[in-house]
Amino acid sequence: MYLLTDEIAFPSIEETSPEGILAIGGDLQPERLLLAYKNGIFPWYSEDEPIIWWSPDPRMVLFPDDLKVSKSMKKLIRREAFTVTYNKAFRHVIRACALIERPGQDDTWITSEMEDAYIKLHEMGYATSVEVWRDNMLVGGIYGINLGHVFCGESMFSFESNASKYGFIYLIEKLKANGCQLVDCQMYTNHLASLGAYEVPREVFLSYL
Repeated sequence: MYLLTDEIAFPSIEETSPEGILAIGGDLQPERLLLAYKNGIFPWYSEDEPIIWWSPDPRMVLFPDDLKVSKSMKKLIRREAFTVTYNKAFRHVIRACALIERPGQDDTWITSEMEDAYIKLHEMGYATSVEVWRDNMLVGGIYGINLGHVFCGESMFSFESNASKYGFIYLIEKLKANGCQLVDCQMYTNHLASLGAYEVPREVFLSYL
């Protein structure tokens, strides 16, 4: 296991373990986080763990043209069931992502340290949020790192059925219009697969970076 130092650097992706772990330690300075994302690496750890840096193989991705919108979601979009905004409530979105209960998870991986780090990235123009509202109440949202040609999704939440899917669909359409080629979904989930995401070899994913 590679232990990071104060130097803003990562070992070769080839050093990644079969589980997808590349290194531990270091910090969440903006410079290190941006270097990580630009090289297909992301942090994921719990409050009582050191920072763990991942680069799984295969990688879950979504190509914007492959987005799947179900008939029920199309109906919701046609009747404008929710209002969608961008970068209007980043702090609220990341806080909700941290607090919402998820099946199979006893605690959050979005630590207070991570919240502060991504808020800094948002202030620098790299971290993006999507907010989903109903009657002026925040009911869903997504945040991630926008590298321009690649969007690295981090987390989403939903207080109402279909709210996060609604926001995700709007996000993909916006990214597509802006020339984004690929959305990094990191690891497989049935939810993302239902929206058109699938796993590709890590080397394919890295070629887009």
